[in-house]
Amino acid sequence: MTSRLRELIQQLGEAIHESVIESEQIAGVVQDIRRHGFDVLLMLEATIGLNEVTDKDADEQEDSAEAGAAGPFTRNDVNFLRSLRISVEGEGDSEADKTDESSES
Repeated sequence: MTSRLRELIQQLGEAIHESVIESEQIAGVVQDIRRHGFDVLLMLEATIGLNEVTDKDADEQEDSAEAGAAGPFTRNDVNFLRSLRISVEGEGDSEADKTDESSES
């Protein structure tokens, strides 16, 4: 792993940390817990997995982007973020959402 890649991973961790700190929803829930007489200690662990992209994978990502996938994310990325309850701008247009919606009916 290169030092630039390590730096980018560190930046990703910091961005996640900042997102949690700035979340109005999290702050509201923490305040509610404190009103009930408890202090809150919130510790989160993030696992960041990296897969080197081959030329074939890059072609598939381009095809996904042309088909309306959410930004630079693969379907696996979007599913992972969704499992963490993180929404991705434009994810409502993805094929995975259309499949989910039709199976809920």
